[in-house]
Amino acid sequence: MGMKTKVALGAVVGLVVIGAVTANSGDGDGDGKSDSRTSAGANEKPGDAKADGGSDAKPAEDKPAEDKALEKASQADRFKAFVQKNGTAAEKDAVSHVTKVQGAEEQNDILDAADVYTDFTGGIMGEGTGPANLIASAFADWKQSENGLVTIYDAEGELLGNGEF
Repeated sequence: MGMKTKVALGAVVGLVVIGAVTANSGDGDGDGKSDSRTSAGANEKPGDAKADGGSDAKPAEDKPAEDKALEKASQADRFKAFVQKNGTAAEKDAVSHVTKVQGAEEQNDILDAADVYTDFTGGIMGEGTGPANLIASAFADWKQSENGLVTIYDAEGELLGNGEF
């Protein structure tokens, strides 16, 4: 084998090892969502029924239909629904121009960044600068973070404003 072949083979093996280690490692905090038990405990029967005949499963009717619909809605629709329920008249008017929200779901309190797109035009010198401040304020009411920044954009993707949340 030539030197180049050995280096290439070593790189491939290294990547495979790193991939295997990454795939097999957990987050380490033990709060995994899956239950890896293989047998039922003394007070449990298969199917989540307790030994006394009761069940831990909650009926599907516990959540109102509107909450279920909001879970499937886009981030922009959920943001608009929140403002319609909790916002001021000026915030409701400003948020009616929101077309898209990105980054509101993934938060880690280290550096959270969300983008809100609107149908305003003209960039920072246009009509959307004032409402952008209201949108940022309403977003801060909707989502909370230790270190979050929301950025508001116009229809062409130009910056209108930003704020902390």
